[in-house]
Amino acid sequence: MRIAFCGTPDFAVPSLQMLIDEGHELALFTNPDKPKGRKGELTPPPTKVLAEKHGIPVYQFEKIRRPEGIEALRAFAPDLMVTAAFGQILSAENLSIPKYGCINVHGSLLPKYRGAAPIQWSIIEGEKITGVTTMLTDVGLDTGDMLLRREVEIGENETAGELFDRLAAIGAELLKETIECLEKGELKPIKQDEAAATKCGMIKKEDGRIDFNRPAQRIHDQVRGMNPWPVAFAMLDGQPVKIWATRMTEQQGGGKTGECVIADPKKGLFVRTADKLIEIKEIQFPGAKRMEAKAALLGHQLLGKVFENEYKTHRP
Repeated sequence: MRIAFCGTPDFAVPSLQMLIDEGHELALFTNPDKPKGRKGELTPPPTKVLAEKHGIPVYQFEKIRRPEGIEALRAFAPDLMVTAAFGQILSAENLSIPKYGCINVHGSLLPKYRGAAPIQWSIIEGEKITGVTTMLTDVGLDTGDMLLRREVEIGENETAGELFDRLAAIGAELLKETIECLEKGELKPIKQDEAAATKCGMIKKEDGRIDFNRPAQRIHDQVRGMNPWPVAFAMLDGQPVKIWATRMTEQQGGGKTGECVIADPKKGLFVRTADKLIEIKEIQFPGAKRMEAKAALLGHQLLGKVFENEYKTHRP
């Protein structure tokens, strides 16, 4: 099948690799190279790197819905479009070009967590189950009819990065199954329940700020959802300290919320929250490397120190 694949980040790579392995005739439509790092060197999207490795034509547009994007898409004349973390909204004209329309691979169980960062927000919001949905793309934001979906459990200590990798691989498998069903005429689109729909926005650095006035489980979920980017942080002596990993405990303790009530290189670092102590497992002080909290305590005296608290609602 002749397929126009629209995808940009790592999440899209397994799906593109699957289409390559299946022998489809492909063209990649992706976002332009972007400057990265301190030197601001232009860096290609991961999908572009893979496509060029296999000699697949690559088209890069800021907005594929503009005339030049529509012209390139029309010239390729795809039977099908596939989107996976593309990061752009397609127009009705884009969607009218492929014979069989457009299939999107979305990292949540729709209609929950429509939007840009469903994997992170599902963890931050304390979900126990998530998954991948394939759907027919329309002009809305993840509002099209659902095709296939697969559920997975979220591990109690699983990070967004770990879940991201799992769902990317599952997404590729589900896309393969969806295309096979399309070719056999076996797809049965199901409309989304608008009453059950939720939206999630892009993750911002400030979303990572920890408020120890919240329950320990909420903080633990926040830390997991912010790993590997942008990384949760707490303010100490006016400086942001990154919190990479935490552990739930059943320990109670005195002191103020945000206070380091246990800070021992052998026992670890435990901080008071709204309901119990939470252990900080990995920490990164300004200008220093990420390290285990026990090791960090060899060079930092934190006993009795209090992380600053600021009330903040954490909603998608």
